[in-house]
Amino acid sequence: MKYILVTGGAGFVGSNFIEFIFENYEDYYIVNLDKLTYAGSLDNIKKIDESRYHFYKGDIRNFQIVESIFKKYPIDYVINFAAESHVDKSLSNPQKFLETNVLGVQNLLEVSLKYWKNNFDNKKFLQISTDEVYGDRYSKDYADENTLLNPSSPYSASKASGEMIVKAYGKSYGLPYNIVRSSNNYGPKQHEEKLIPMSINRLIKTQKIPIYGDGEQKRDWIYVEDNCRGIMAVLKKGNDREIYNLGTGILTENIKFIQALICRLSKRLNDKQINNDLIEYVEDRLGHDREYKLNCRKIKEKLDWKQTIDLEKGIEKTIDWYLNKNDC
Repeated sequence: MKYILVTGGAGFVGSNFIEFIFENYEDYYIVNLDKLTYAGSLDNIKKIDESRYHFYKGDIRNFQIVESIFKKYPIDYVINFAAESHVDKSLSNPQKFLETNVLGVQNLLEVSLKYWKNNFDNKKFLQISTDEVYGDRYSKDYADENTLLNPSSPYSASKASGEMIVKAYGKSYGLPYNIVRSSNNYGPKQHEEKLIPMSINRLIKTQKIPIYGDGEQKRDWIYVEDNCRGIMAVLKKGNDREIYNLGTGILTENIKFIQALICRLSKRLNDKQINNDLIEYVEDRLGHDREYKLNCRKIKEKLDWKQTIDLEKGIEKTIDWYLNKNDC
């Protein structure tokens, strides 16, 4: 049995990852550490084997609680999903993002080092990062893992900083690690502050959807299950101290994603009031990047990962989940 400390496991991607593990693997024990902020909920975690799971409520910045986990369980891997992740909130309160996304990461590294330093064999610290660390790729080539980081927001700067402290612990102390830079996730359990669940919830009520600027910002949308599959590939097969981009390589304008969502939801609910007239363009966000685009050749060729759920199918699965949640 391998023991994984999953931080932020009650959040969007973390909870999907935990359920992915229990649905596909029998040889992992999951310890879930989550602060249960507004974006995390234990209701997100239902499909679990309780004999291979334990939950701790706590902050990744708290040395004592992280150490208590390492004392009780023979932790083999740490997968850090825990993060302040909303760009808009980072613009109004940058300090909170730095405290969690940098100091919290350093605290996890420090405890991991303390308990692993005498034997790094079969140990790994896996930091979940974002394509936003590359900054705006408008009129630029797709970013590979060696592209210079150029974050635009306090959020992406804090994630880039978290990466740097992970790399420093690898270089200075020999701590084994991987870093995954994921593109825009969507799917079940995402907090309603995010674009897709916010849009679905508003459309169900035939309320306006606010879209920043002209809505033509391009993103690489990856269904969360495919992202979880990629993270697991890195955990099991990733070379030590390597970074992996994780995305589909396909760019879609935000406005086109929303229009596709409207079209499918209108048909599902047989409601002609759900239409493009509900789109409301609002003032653009400060420093809003036009394009994020990842070169994901490395994870596909080296770790044999590939996208299995295309955008059309992913939108349908996402709508299904939110309609069931809202009993529509």
